[in-house]
Amino acid sequence: MTQGDTFKRYLDAGMALGQMTRDRAEAIVRELVKAGEVQREHAQERVEELVERGRKGSDALIETVRKEVAKQLAAMGVATKQDLAALEARLAASPEPSPPADDAAPSAPEKPVDEPGSG
Repeated sequence: MTQGDTFKRYLDAGMALGQMTRDRAEAIVRELVKAGEVQREHAQERVEELVERGRKGSDALIETVRKEVAKQLAAMGVATKQDLAALEARLAASPEPSPPADDAAPSAPEKPVDEPGSG
């Protein structure tokens, strides 16, 4: 399975979990009550359980995707915000280089003048 397929599976699962709205959970529980699978007095508890399970699943999926993205970016060598902040701090802490002095610049050696008739 390729990395793209894995990422797509994460996204698909996240969309399915994210679609568990309270209305959808209530509809599912109503069907379970009608089928006799859930007692009417426990229906609201079951709705809360479904919504909470969906929220926890979404949170877990988000964390998994964050970790995977971070892992992929690290593998590609992409600098993180922390990397850039550390570099900025190092640059800010280092002394400013002084500008080169005019007389410190190396001068070009003088070229000997050819004398006429020597060559």
